Amino acid sequence: MRIVGKRSLGSHPVFDLGLSTIHNYLLASGLIASNCFNKSHSVAYGYVTYQTAYLKANYPVEYMAALLSSVSDDQSKIQRYIASCRGLGIEVLPPDINRSDIEFTPTGDRILFGLAAIKNLGMGVIEAILVSRAEDGAFQSLGDLCRRVDSRVLNRKGLEALIQTGALDGLEPNRRQLMQDLDLILEWASRRAREQASGQFSLFDVGGSAASTTEEFALPPRGEPVEDYAPQEKLRLEKELLGFYVSDHPLRNLGRAAKLMAPVNLADLDESWESKTVTAIAMVLEVKEIVTKKGDRMAIVQLEDLTGNIEAIAFPKSYERVRSHLRLDQRVMVWGKVDRKDEQCQLVIDDVQPIEIVRMIRVDLDREQALDLQKLHHLRQVLQSQTSEHERERKIPIVAAFTDMQPWRFIRLGNQFWVNNDQQAVFALQQAGFRATCDRLTP
Repeated sequence: MRIVGKRSLGSHPVFDLGLSTIHNYLLASGLIASNCFNKSHSVAYGYVTYQTAYLKANYPVEYMAALLSSVSDDQSKIQRYIASCRGLGIEVLPPDINRSDIEFTPTGDRILFGLAAIKNLGMGVIEAILVSRAEDGAFQSLGDLCRRVDSRVLNRKGLEALIQTGALDGLEPNRRQLMQDLDLILEWASRRAREQASGQFSLFDVGGSAASTTEEFALPPRGEPVEDYAPQEKLRLEKELLGFYVSDHPLRNLGRAAKLMAPVNLADLDESWESKTVTAIAMVLEVKEIVTKKGDRMAIVQLEDLTGNIEAIAFPKSYERVRSHLRLDQRVMVWGKVDRKDEQCQLVIDDVQPIEIVRMIRVDLDREQALDLQKLHHLRQVLQSQTSEHERERKIPIVAAFTDMQPWRFIRLGNQFWVNNDQQAVFALQQAGFRATCDRLTP
């Protein structure tokens, strides 16, 4: 706009922007840059958005490594961003005592876990490890690590954290063996440190040669061989010290079938409609029973999936029905609705099933059937005849598989078409001329 005239309006209270001279709100040409403050912010935010989008599109590994490093003290955000990395096809490697840096580090098309994100491992410990590694090369064993890094800096807690998070897997993949040998090695390293400080060495450590005082003969002790932890136990211990899984996840092998049957991530539940029934696949982390004033039992449940965790609540009627399935570390499929009361997103549980018994019905359609509106209408009628009026009873999803496409394309039908009896529904579909089978979620 251009100033075409002006007149005095007298004195009025105004907000002073603190600009004492002519500024760019009024241009030399007489044009007024209206809403400059808002526009300047919009341009700045838009420019930053463009920059980050460009980096993510062209340098995804470096971008995600920087993003993970910026939240290394926030476990929930790290878990969500690691899930984003998986979605981009970027693998996040477990920490490595001989390769990891303080922050998350790009390495080819993968990201190496940063040491700063490990519990019980302070910055002083990390710096001591990096200095020793830079001066004397890679660590060769747990004993070598204990010998080279002062035990007053790297204590037992720190060593246990490195072992259980997989940071020493490159030296010895058997984590239980390392934990068993830890006491022996700590004692050995302490004795070595005292002997070096006094200038005396044991003849047993130098192979009986009094003339040799080099450390190549001083081998750390090793206990009796033991079997490694079971995979689930290894993951549990890893999660205790990282707050999430890195080397693997109990839900990861469910793959595409899980995404079809429960497309909602726990991290995204806050965006769901409160009136809509959602389905999610998760692990049970904690179950806290509560007794109501009426004497009924209900529960507060902590659930987790690949993207994060959420608090869920099972009221008495639902809890009575599902309590046998809410066991620690149990993989489950959950039906419920989102509740946003008290400024916190909760999932109100309606029903729960263990993953091992969850079923789905697959209907195979070729191109001709997919384009035939009459055929699709017939499919709709058959499915509606098999659904229950009560939403809670409809627990078996229907998935349409388009077999003419390479690779096959799958579409999960809406909850209104889910059925409550798989065998009966499959029989009805087959009688109507459709190719239908009942599949389980787990392999």
